Amino acid sequence: MRHVISILLQNESGALARVASMFATRGFNIESLSVAPTEDETVSRLTLVTSGTEAVISQMSKQLAKLIDVVAIADRTSTDHIERELGLLKLRVAPSAAEALEAFIEEYGGRVIDDNPESVILELTGTEEEIDEFLSHLPEAAELVTVVRSGPLVVARGSWSLLKQSDF
Repeated sequence: MRHVISILLQNESGALARVASMFATRGFNIESLSVAPTEDETVSRLTLVTSGTEAVISQMSKQLAKLIDVVAIADRTSTDHIERELGLLKLRVAPSAAEALEAFIEEYGGRVIDDNPESVILELTGTEEEIDEFLSHLPEAAELVTVVRSGPLVVARGSWSLLKQSDF
């Protein structure tokens, strides 16, 4: 089963490497990983996607919590949260299909951020499923040249904060 895990990590040299190394040494794949600073400059938020049974993910979470750089951790999979992913897509489009493609992009809430004679670059935000759906329904007149995806970012709904509480 797919799990989205939020981790608050100290902004220290090697902290991310220690988290990634723990997954690698136990034979687990990290499907997606994004890291960025938080409102506290000493802490970064790491959003990690992996797969495994509830028992395995629970064990991995306990191992992660033991790392010196980990401030807090939460498996967001079964909690009430908002999840979004950013996709930057480069398309080659026949001039005759440009108008139809623009309507298609708008239908999915996308936005063209670069339009030139050779290609169109657009940004699309949504859930992983929404971006997958966009890609699977892309009109034949649009040739997909490049796909860059952020992986999911998650935030808990309501007043719950990873800094104020921990799952452990």
